[in-house]
Amino acid sequence: MAQPVLGILTLYLNESKVLEERPVYEKMIRAGKRIGISVFVFTPQDVEDRSGKIHAMVYNSDTKKWGRRWVRFPNVVYDRCRIQKSYRFQQLLAFRKRYSHLLFLNRPLRNKWTIYRTLGKVPAFRSHLPITKLYQSSEDVAMLLKKFPTVYLKPINGTGGRGILRIDRRKDGTLLLQGRNHSRKIVQPRHVSRSSLSSALSSWDMHGDRYIVQQGLNIKLPSGRIHDYRMLVQKNGSGSWEVTGCAGRVGPFRSITSNLHGGGEAATMNSLLRQWIGSDETITQIRETAEKFGISVARHLDGAYGALCELALDLAIDRRGKVWLLEVNPKPSREVFKRAGERDVYRKAIVRPIEYALWSYRQKKESRSLKATSNISTDMDQRQLSELIAEYGHASSD
Repeated sequence: MAQPVLGILTLYLNESKVLEERPVYEKMIRAGKRIGISVFVFTPQDVEDRSGKIHAMVYNSDTKKWGRRWVRFPNVVYDRCRIQKSYRFQQLLAFRKRYSHLLFLNRPLRNKWTIYRTLGKVPAFRSHLPITKLYQSSEDVAMLLKKFPTVYLKPINGTGGRGILRIDRRKDGTLLLQGRNHSRKIVQPRHVSRSSLSSALSSWDMHGDRYIVQQGLNIKLPSGRIHDYRMLVQKNGSGSWEVTGCAGRVGPFRSITSNLHGGGEAATMNSLLRQWIGSDETITQIRETAEKFGISVARHLDGAYGALCELALDLAIDRRGKVWLLEVNPKPSREVFKRAGERDVYRKAIVRPIEYALWSYRQKKESRSLKATSNISTDMDQRQLSELIAEYGHASSD
């Protein structure tokens, strides 16, 4: 019997058809081979609508080489496409619309602002969310700065720390502006007066994006470096949400973000919490709270938007041990676990979507089988009913 087929849907990064996560896809293809599901990689550009075929990228795990092959559409699609400001992203949206009947493991999740509002409607989540507003003018920043010593300005669709600005209220009444541009480069910090805030913000390159303004938290380690935590929550081979792992990230000196792409370092969650909190008993409680919270958020977003298979939650933990949700990423990288030395977690993070894909395929197959049986049963009932009516008709005419 033919194996089920999983297609990993991604986007080229440029016209040279460079892929971002090729080494990860190689591991996923090998994992698929072990558990009984064929895996290939493709982009919307590789689809030929007329013939219904895909010029897919295939990896031979024996020769360790990539090649191309014309294939039929897969049974399951795992969407790894991250937002791009390019025609390629528009092709993705068109592909998903045209082929919406396919079995997708996940769907595009909304922007930071929409997710914040969705989660903010749940009383149990509200206290874990930093105060956030949609940025419309410098007044929004000024208002939050009256309440909090630090405020962040973030693009609603940004990833990897791009385009983020941090504003700190100084004791002398001035404001310190620090940030990263859209190439992730650290921008020279500058001091401005409160009266100059509006002109300083208007000169910030927003790259045509909409922004949110968010309450900043005290997450500076004794070394002065920013830190936070990346929790990966995934559906397992039984279709249930589980926390795969949680690792810490420490930003480089003078950085306002901890992202690995921006030069951050990875660490185990416990090692960072020991620096930050100290008590092992408190650390255990924090981890339990964070994991329950992570599962609850994933289940809620899965219910609100449907068809999700994994989420990364960026968490901050304040000095009192309270867990805060900074943002949600629906297309998470797994590298933080590898860099933190958590090899088993890294391997599990790669295999889980493949196991979930196989489970999803079997569920759909079973559902179709039950439906077919139900239809046969209905046809038989209809036939028996027709026979009874015919018989009854003959009996009444005698």
